[in-house]
Amino acid sequence: MTPAPDTAAAPRVVIAGASGFVGRSLAAAFREDGYDVVTVGRTGTATWADPAGIARLVDGADVLINLAGKIVSCRYGDANRDEILRSRVETTRALHRAVRDAARPPRVWMNASTATIYRHETESGNDELTGVIGEGFSVDVATSWERAFFEGVLPATRRIALRMAIVLGDGPATRMLLALGTLGLGGPQIDSWWFPHRRYRGIGARPTGPLWSSWHRTRGRQRFSWIHIDDVVASVRFLRDHDGLAGPVNLAAPGVSDNRTLMREVRRVAGTSFGLPAFRWMLDPAMAVLGTEPELVLKSRWATPGVLTRAGFTFAYDELGPALDAVASVRRPRARDLFSV
Repeated sequence: MTPAPDTAAAPRVVIAGASGFVGRSLAAAFREDGYDVVTVGRTGTATWADPAGIARLVDGADVLINLAGKIVSCRYGDANRDEILRSRVETTRALHRAVRDAARPPRVWMNASTATIYRHETESGNDELTGVIGEGFSVDVATSWERAFFEGVLPATRRIALRMAIVLGDGPATRMLLALGTLGLGGPQIDSWWFPHRRYRGIGARPTGPLWSSWHRTRGRQRFSWIHIDDVVASVRFLRDHDGLAGPVNLAAPGVSDNRTLMREVRRVAGTSFGLPAFRWMLDPAMAVLGTEPELVLKSRWATPGVLTRAGFTFAYDELGPALDAVASVRRPRARDLFSV
């Protein structure tokens, strides 16, 4: 890590969407590095309703990070589908305008994306060069997001799309997993036939995929790509300080797991020997009650950190077990976490 230079005026980082789990961690890290941290959001140093305020923050900033977007742990009804897409694309476009018009644009802009951009994959990992882009709602959101980010020419600003896997730490995904393990519900999640629906159909200017949902016979062996929050912070610092890195970057640990192994490790750290398996016909109604989607646990996500690995980045947590141990050591799972995702 290269610390910020010790100057009279601290370098500025603008973090959009800083109120979330990842945003709070990055804000703390940049303050530790000597940066002046300013934020954009529904509240913050500037709000999305104040384009002039956003422009003032971006002009002269050293680093811009955008994490804004509605949480995807919700039911994909039409209103939520539209807002998931809008909240990512429109905020990215607002920042794009501010960077384009700045007299002193940021030297690097890192914009959140998602490892869900790749297809359902069980045979081999997807890196940034050879990975196969998928289809359907979640993928269309990701590709629309990245198109808005990379459009146009911003010659003074290096752009990096952070294709993040599931982040392990004191965040909603990990809280739900540990709660499932504690309650004896930490068995594998198994895809199976269920009544077709249209919630996963394509969206945006270039919708892809079938109109009706389908399923995959993975028997709980769908891949689970993940990254520990400490490695998210470390990789953002690494990308900030390596001027030759740009374009899409997978933020995913090398030690990809599968769902059965994931849930076994969750049971272990939760101190529970038994976990009921859950088939889609059980998951879909249960997740409707919880207000989320079975796709979040049933899609086989396999992203590999090609760019980071080739550039020499070292993961603090490259295997799932130690990463979950680290999370569990600072967090006691609670049953009510099932209702706070």
